[in-house]
Amino acid sequence: MKNYLFYIAIAFTLVNCQQKKDAATIEKSTNQIVIGQIDSVYSNILGESRNIWVHIPESAKDSTFIPTKYPVLYVLDGPGHFYSVTGMIKQLSAKNGNTIVPEMIIVAIPNTNRSRDLTPTHVDFDFFSGDSIRYDSGGGNKFLDFMEDELIPHIEKTYPAATYRTFVGHSFGGLSVINALINRQHLFNNYVAIDPSLWWDNQAFLNVADSILSTNTFQGKSLYVGVANTMKEGMIINDVNNDTTLNTVHIRSILQFVNARDTQNDNGLHFGWKYYDNDDHGSVPLITEYDALRFLFYWYKMSGLNAFYDPKSNTTVEELLEVIHAHYKNISDNFGYQVHPPEQFINSLGYGFMNNSMQEKAAALFDLNIQNFPKSSNVYDSRGDCFLAQQDSVKALEYFTKALEVGNNIFSQEKIDTLKENLKIE
Repeated sequence: MKNYLFYIAIAFTLVNCQQKKDAATIEKSTNQIVIGQIDSVYSNILGESRNIWVHIPESAKDSTFIPTKYPVLYVLDGPGHFYSVTGMIKQLSAKNGNTIVPEMIIVAIPNTNRSRDLTPTHVDFDFFSGDSIRYDSGGGNKFLDFMEDELIPHIEKTYPAATYRTFVGHSFGGLSVINALINRQHLFNNYVAIDPSLWWDNQAFLNVADSILSTNTFQGKSLYVGVANTMKEGMIINDVNNDTTLNTVHIRSILQFVNARDTQNDNGLHFGWKYYDNDDHGSVPLITEYDALRFLFYWYKMSGLNAFYDPKSNTTVEELLEVIHAHYKNISDNFGYQVHPPEQFINSLGYGFMNNSMQEKAAALFDLNIQNFPKSSNVYDSRGDCFLAQQDSVKALEYFTKALEVGNNIFSQEKIDTLKENLKIE
């Protein structure tokens, strides 16, 4: 059996060659590579204007894309995580030839008063030193009010945003994520707490969170926690529970939280966590975000296609289409709205079958793309390539011509010119 992933790689080379342009990430007027835009929302709740950094999937800029709604990932400490999360999701999504995670809108929230907004309770004394605190605290629930009543409505009104949401935060941001989980579980589908500061308020909030998670139901919600190695040199994680010093209170608080979740399996929460021995508090966000995305969207990746490339398997076109339709029905059920197979993904599969001399399967996939994306010039161009592979020059010419009618496609025009010359057509 030949590995279909090999053909996917070939297919994307072909697809990329025939695409007229990459979807407008390069701003030619300024020679800049742009991955997002700065928006702002005036908050009556917070009494200030808040900037937000927004990344829109490139496919959203193409009117042929169906559906027009995207899940949204909200990330705190925005400037520190915007670039990495945006690049990671692009790498793992259909835009880069993968089906690990969906394309998403990313909303990164810069800080104005970080300690005020990301801590759930007010404290007067520093937990570690015992000194009076000179910074604001305890505005966490007011900040969540801002997100729920002002920011999220603005995003869903302004951008092609679905109501499927993921919330990501690190350190104090992770504390805010846990606060949202226990107090606003209706607000997000997924929660990612990266090395959260659960020592806050002498662990008083930790105890409240433990109590709520132990008594309430969180069906349909997911939480992933990343734990950094913040122990002093020479210690191992097994030493933490027996240590009572302030040196380990940060990691000890997190381990208390995740271990309690491990022993509780009746509240419906889809829960996962990982200890990153080689990462400290500052380096752990990147690897946690990567693992969290794979954990949260375990149901998104397409599998089971290799058998269709085996000529001895006797698989049919109908069976291939059923596998694809069933998979995307499951995705639609998880998101709560209809999701069509991405054009680029189906196109790549089609070229894979075409290059493996399985023209009937290739044709069925190209036809599926035409059905889902009738305004895309590329889907007709690809169908024309398939007719060429079937040595049907007349039908190929028809579809290349259709591609030109739908959009300006220089590759289709070149193929038309060659075919007309070969067929002696004026």
